[in-house]
Amino acid sequence: MSAPHQARQAHKTKAFRTSGGPTIDDVTFDDVDVLAPGPGQVAVDIHAVSLNFRDLAVVTGRYPRAASGPTIIASDGAGEVTAVGEGVTAFKPGDRVVGSFFQNWLTGPFEREYGNSALGGAIDGVLARQRVFDQTGLLPVPEHLSYEEAATLPCAGLTAWNALVPTAQIQPGQTVLLLGSGGVSIFGLQFAKMHGARVIITSSSDQKLERARALGADDTINYKTSPDWEKEVLRLTGGRGADIVLEVGGAETFPKSMLAVRASGTIAVIGVLTGVAGVVPIGLIGIQTLNVRGIFVGSVAMFRDMNRALALHQLHPVIDRVFPFEETRDGLRYLQSAQHVGKVVISIEK
Repeated sequence: MSAPHQARQAHKTKAFRTSGGPTIDDVTFDDVDVLAPGPGQVAVDIHAVSLNFRDLAVVTGRYPRAASGPTIIASDGAGEVTAVGEGVTAFKPGDRVVGSFFQNWLTGPFEREYGNSALGGAIDGVLARQRVFDQTGLLPVPEHLSYEEAATLPCAGLTAWNALVPTAQIQPGQTVLLLGSGGVSIFGLQFAKMHGARVIITSSSDQKLERARALGADDTINYKTSPDWEKEVLRLTGGRGADIVLEVGGAETFPKSMLAVRASGTIAVIGVLTGVAGVVPIGLIGIQTLNVRGIFVGSVAMFRDMNRALALHQLHPVIDRVFPFEETRDGLRYLQSAQHVGKVVISIEK
C-alpha cells in the first residue's frame, strides 16, 4: 500500500482581487495563499503583468463569468520559475516563462470547456507576486524580450496573431484595417507589416495616428473628423475595401466594418468596446460573401507559433506606460482613459 501524499505547504503572497464592488477603487490588495507546486505544476514569481480591456470589465462587473467571490485579476503575466512539482520536464527553476490565457486550450479549435480555464475570469489570474501553473499552460519567454514585453503577449498579442495568421491567413500585399490604437490593434499593425501587408488604422487622435505611422501604418483615418470612415477606406483602396478587418469596436463599428471590407473579405470579431447589442445588416454578409469569424484569444500551439515569429523578426511589443505593482489602480484608470498606444503594464519588483 502506497504512502499517502504529503500535504502541500502554503505561503502568503500579495495579489489584486475583485471585491464585488463596481469600481476600480473597490479592487483589493490582499494576502492570498499559494500552495507549493504539485505533480505537473510550476511555481512562478510574477515579474510583469499587462492590462486588458477585459480586466476593466471584470473589475466593474461587466464581464460575463461564472466565478463567484474574490478573484485575482488579469490574464497576462510573465515571470521566473522558482520551483517545479513531480513529473515536470518542460521547465526548471530560473526559466523565464509566460502564461497562456486559456490554460487548457492546448491545440485545435476552441471548445466551450476551455472557457473554464481562462485566467483572471473563470479562475484566478496573475496580478500577484507568485502563482502556480500547470506546466502545459506555460511557454518560454523569447530570449530577446523583457518580462514587461513578454507580459503583453497572452491576450492582445495572441488575439491579433490568431486573427491575422491562422484565421485570415494574411498574404503579402493585402490591406488590413485596424480600429483604434489599443493593444490588439497595435499588435495587428506589427504582425501585418511583418507579413508584407498594407495597414490602414483609425483613431480619434491625430497624435495617436502619428505614432501609428511611425510604427509602420500606411494610411490613417481620424474617425472624429471623418465619421464616415468606411467610405474613406473604400477611397483609399480604390473602391475595393480592406481584405481583413480586426473589429474591436462592437455594436457601433461593426456595420461600418462590413461596408469597409472587400467582397469575400474577412472580419475578425474581437472586441465590444462600443457595446454588444446593435443592428447588423445580415443580408450584407450573404450578398458580399463575407467571412465573419469570432476570435477568442488563441491556443498554446498558436502562442508557440507566434513566439517563433517574434524571435525570428526580433519584434518588440509596443508598451505605452509601466506602473509599479502598488499603483495597479492607477494603471487601470489610465487604461480606462484610453490615452494609451499599445499596452499598459504593471511591473512587480522583487
